[in-house]
Amino acid sequence: MREILETILLIAAIYAFVNLATARFVVDGHSMLPNFTTDQFIIVSRLTYLANDPQRGDVVVFHYPLQSDRDFIKRVIGLPGETIDILQGRVYVDGKLLDEPYIDKFCRGTSCDGQWVIGPDQYFVLGDNRGESKDSQDFGPVDREFIVGRAFVRYWPPSDWELVNHPRYDLSTAEVMPTLTPTPTATPEGTPAATSSQMAPSGVF
Repeated sequence: MREILETILLIAAIYAFVNLATARFVVDGHSMLPNFTTDQFIIVSRLTYLANDPQRGDVVVFHYPLQSDRDFIKRVIGLPGETIDILQGRVYVDGKLLDEPYIDKFCRGTSCDGQWVIGPDQYFVLGDNRGESKDSQDFGPVDREFIVGRAFVRYWPPSDWELVNHPRYDLSTAEVMPTLTPTPTATPEGTPAATSSQMAPSGVF
């Protein structure tokens, strides 16, 4: 009887630890195509950012800042203190082009340009499917407190099982953002200011 009780307590302790250390989510939507698809199940590590800061290229799950009961999955692109420019869909970090070979289509159609200055403890996040992603281009940088964790493994369906890849970037030799000369118009119109701030398994978008 004692051995049975010890086994039950051990199983309960392991289960509690796993649930504290990780979270499980199901992808819902097309914002991370082609790298994540609808109905894929992922495990997110809650422990990764206890001792480390999110890094550029990390795939993270976070609570949507404007509706905390919704969770989004995106890729970290900009870090605290950086300036992010998007020019014709291409991302420049402090004036250096970010090489993103995992992107199929960069431009969002009519919204391909913008500039954001990231504040302390904020992160600029984008979906890999830029044309169909609600991300920091819409609601600005995300405060770190909203980040649930770092995507660790994709485990369902079994044919898609793999560890999640988090690329790293070398900006030291990156192409510099071109300087644009404004084109005069007959009836100039003001442009809006750039956004600066203010995003069983649960669904992530």
